[in-house]
Amino acid sequence: MNRFLLSIFLLSLALILRADPVSDFTASPAVDADNTSILVVDLKSGKKIISHNADLPLIPASITKSVTIATLLSKVGEDYQYTTPVFLNAPVDDGIVEGDIIVEASGDPAINTVHDPKSDDFIAEIVAGLKALGVDTIRGKIVVDESKFPGPSINPTWQTGDLGYAYGTGTHGFNFHDNASGNKSVQNPIANFQSLLTNSLKAAGITIQALNVKGSDHDFVPVCRHVSPTIDEIMRSCMMRSDNQYAEAMLRLVGATYGDKGSTAVGAEQMLSFWRHKHANLKGVKIVDGSGLSRSNRITALFMADMLRIMSKNPYYASFFPLAGLEGTLKHLLAKTPLEGYLALKTGSMRGVQCYAGYKLDDDYAPTHIVVVMLNNLPDRAEARRQLNTLLLKTFLPNYNP
Repeated sequence: MNRFLLSIFLLSLALILRADPVSDFTASPAVDADNTSILVVDLKSGKKIISHNADLPLIPASITKSVTIATLLSKVGEDYQYTTPVFLNAPVDDGIVEGDIIVEASGDPAINTVHDPKSDDFIAEIVAGLKALGVDTIRGKIVVDESKFPGPSINPTWQTGDLGYAYGTGTHGFNFHDNASGNKSVQNPIANFQSLLTNSLKAAGITIQALNVKGSDHDFVPVCRHVSPTIDEIMRSCMMRSDNQYAEAMLRLVGATYGDKGSTAVGAEQMLSFWRHKHANLKGVKIVDGSGLSRSNRITALFMADMLRIMSKNPYYASFFPLAGLEGTLKHLLAKTPLEGYLALKTGSMRGVQCYAGYKLDDDYAPTHIVVVMLNNLPDRAEARRQLNTLLLKTFLPNYNP
């Protein structure tokens, strides 16, 4: 090869290398290439369009929620509703109940939530139910039975600095008003509920005497049954707002429906077991919570891609993800670009971590590609997001010139 042809070849090679969007992205000082994982897969062909450190276990942050929701949706279906029954454990005799009013906790994360979708006011339902039974005095107490959802409400791997805030609040068998007061966590939502219910009953002319009385073992009088919105609405709300409490409650329901206990530990164990049976690549994967708030979680892009591929066949699942440039936590990514509305991704962010996982969509909002980007040890979040805009545009629209 003469020098002229050699120089042309080297120049062409340099231009090709420079035009590689992945190399440009990982070479940026805004990211740590050794702690970055990227995987883009064409769903139709199975071809990996981009693959960089796809088998590297990294901290996933809130993209963990997409795994929790996928696991639960696969078991209960989109029409499932939490049902929380309330009953008396003694008959009503001339307006008096010689027993307790009992709430059987269902793990519902959205009772009296401030977020959409909302359901009926639980306290108003109980008051109305007791009035319809002619109750004016309850000798016993307000008892909340959480026995189906054992274990600590706070994941032991969460950082203590998160626990005082609403996003780090605990998840119980019985959750009320988002287990939060403004931006602060409420450690005992049952006590809050009992106080508000007592006041509402008093205002309605019903007295709770809170005595230690023994109710009947066989006389159970139904008061009401609180029913949540359908689980697909709760899942969509969780994903759009990245609600940790909702995700943890759904992990507990994974434990209760796949296993024998509605605990976080059983839920995490059953979730991994489910994906193992689906032949997802679990090498290096460790999941200890449902929300991704724990820094002990480790997930690979390969596992996420397997999970997203399997769930792409579900007609509801992709609709839970925020649309780029338009919705939720993805509102600013790719805004006012040709990809606006064409990427549906769950975000995940915490100190030093920025992750994305979801789908590229066609004009009918059907998934065409899997997209997973996981950034750990992140030097510059804002610049990394700008660089990611460029990476995604060059990947899916190589001829686009902004």
